[in-house]
Amino acid sequence: MAVISGLMRVMEKAARKAGQRLRRDFGEIENLQVSRKGPADFVSKADYAAERTIYDELLAARPDWGFVLEESGTIEGAPGKSRFIVDPLDGTSNFLHGIPHFAISIAVQEPRADGKGWGDVVAGLVYQPITDESFWAEKTRGAWLQDRRLRVSSRRNLDESLIATGIPFAGHGNFADWAKIFGAIGPNVAGIRRFGSAALDLAWVAAGRYDGYWEADLQSWDSAAGCLLVREAGGFVTNFKGQSEAICADEVLAGNDALHSKLHKLVAGALK
Repeated sequence: MAVISGLMRVMEKAARKAGQRLRRDFGEIENLQVSRKGPADFVSKADYAAERTIYDELLAARPDWGFVLEESGTIEGAPGKSRFIVDPLDGTSNFLHGIPHFAISIAVQEPRADGKGWGDVVAGLVYQPITDESFWAEKTRGAWLQDRRLRVSSRRNLDESLIATGIPFAGHGNFADWAKIFGAIGPNVAGIRRFGSAALDLAWVAAGRYDGYWEADLQSWDSAAGCLLVREAGGFVTNFKGQSEAICADEVLAGNDALHSKLHKLVAGALK
């Protein structure tokens, strides 16, 4: 059984508290006040309320740490201290359409030892309020679903594999590049899914529900926790060039060792 650290308990408490509000608001979709944040990119009162709940809980526990918040931006912490990277509602469009597939994502990133920028993500949590599933990982301590250890899929063949993706939408992403990659991967795999939450896509790769995943044009709060989950579950996460980054956001390619290699060849060939 996993021994949960004090930091992870703080993160899970914050996520579960915010999750209670999201479940309540999800049951009252028609009454939510919705405003446009950009083309086809909506934000509701639920986003802000969940983010405020998470922020207040984490700040009380780590008052000198910084924050990167999807809705409220970057808040600097004390020099040399870590920071939280928070997406209070990943899958907002699903939420607003009454589709019960969305998550809260919280990650912790450490500053570099030389003081020049940010280094590794050392803790990550993806919490799905509707199913009450808590996917979490800490660097070198593995990835877990509640108290069950997670491992990426052991499938080695693309034609047996289920791959997840995110599809560009109005004002976001490169349709031409995505179509090239889809055209290269699609004929070689058992299926492709697009469920609308990058954080959950990566958590499901870590859990072996998906065998691989690709997406571009994400933000750090979308993928920071998920990247760590996949890596701690024995998988690989890189950009489309095969380069491993602390947080893969602009380009994300994930899977076990064999499938990641095969997917990378297909993606690289499609984008030549």
